[in-house]
Amino acid sequence: MSDTKKSISQDRKRTNVLHTQELALIAYLVERMPRWVTSNMLTTIGLCGNLLVALFMLLGALTGESWWLLLTPLGFAINWFGDSLDGRLAYYRGKPRKWFGFCLDIVVDWIGIVAIGLGYYSYVAPEWKLVGFIFVALYGAEMIISQLRYKVTDRYSIDSGLLGPTEVRIILALLFSSEYFFPGSIQWIGLAISVVLLIAFLTDFAGLLALANERDAAARLEQKEKHSSES
Repeated sequence: MSDTKKSISQDRKRTNVLHTQELALIAYLVERMPRWVTSNMLTTIGLCGNLLVALFMLLGALTGESWWLLLTPLGFAINWFGDSLDGRLAYYRGKPRKWFGFCLDIVVDWIGIVAIGLGYYSYVAPEWKLVGFIFVALYGAEMIISQLRYKVTDRYSIDSGLLGPTEVRIILALLFSSEYFFPGSIQWIGLAISVVLLIAFLTDFAGLLALANERDAAARLEQKEKHSSES
């Protein structure tokens, strides 16, 4: 692995399908990023990408024209660019703000997901609006799981098995843009994605509890050995 790849991936473990190709692309981009571009600028760009997705869906709802949703992949691409490079650029330049960046990213990502959920809510038929709420709730639950896993294991992972934020962006981009070609598909596929998120959440939660139980057992053993050495 090149020095650049090592420097930008040192703080997290990736398990998603596209992690090798994604890491190579991020390394290529951070090496060529203009000096005037900062991590905070990239975080803002990432948020704007999600807001654009929400805006395109809102425009589709207001105008009744589904072709607006063909533009949503552009918003997801902009979000990937900003969200994937902000922290990696800081590590590449040797100026990471680990905890500041961690807190900022979580809140900004949540704002972006809520915005997309609202865009979905505005676009779909009334009887499907609950799906938008369920999607936001389950995505938020997965974000909570990732933070709890970080607390328990001291290793930060943003992936759920083979799926990570990049794969989710691609799936959502295909889902939203397919509405132009297959009217009404956004509703059924949105429901399917919510089911997948529910399964992922339950699986990750069970795994998290197992890890937490192991850490508790290790802590009890350590405490027992400490008492034995003192007596």
